[in-house]
Amino acid sequence: MSFVLLSLNVALASPLLMQGRSVLSGIRKRGSSATLSVSRLGLQGDEQADLDVHGGLRKAVYAYPSEHYAWWQQQRLARGVTGADQPLPWGFLGENLTLQGLTEADIHVGDRLRFPDCVLRVTEARQPCDKLVHIMDYAQAARDMVQHERCGWYLAVEHTGTLCAGQHAQLEPGPRQTPVASLLRRHRHL
Repeated sequence: MSFVLLSLNVALASPLLMQGRSVLSGIRKRGSSATLSVSRLGLQGDEQADLDVHGGLRKAVYAYPSEHYAWWQQQRLARGVTGADQPLPWGFLGENLTLQGLTEADIHVGDRLRFPDCVLRVTEARQPCDKLVHIMDYAQAARDMVQHERCGWYLAVEHTGTLCAGQHAQLEPGPRQTPVASLLRRHRHL
């Protein structure tokens, strides 16, 4: 199965004012037109602030389907979020890779995303945090992300190399035992 890397997104960790306090976050990703190096710990020019829940070898890169963006805009519009009538820019959900042609229904833990110059392996579904709620600007955003199976997935870097927006890549099936969507369904009942 082929897919496209629509946008490659990075950010340095910076202060985010949440509920009257400043917290360090790397969620405000912006698209890069450059070809970026991919090391075992992630993309060149990208940082994660809370390494307990983001980053590291198993969560070096975060991928998200572009197909969900229109749905998120509708959720924000329905709740009267200021500015929700404007399209969300790629990277808005904090993802490093905005992909077209793959969703959680297609992905299993252990699958590989084979790009021209690197290989990334699916490790787990993203569990949303309070920073997502803050940028979405409505209280139920984390719950909606899990209940509607729109979390995206984390990737380990199996073969280092480079990535750039516009690349076509292939999904290489792994053991196909644990669908990412099933992990989300488990968390829905916790």
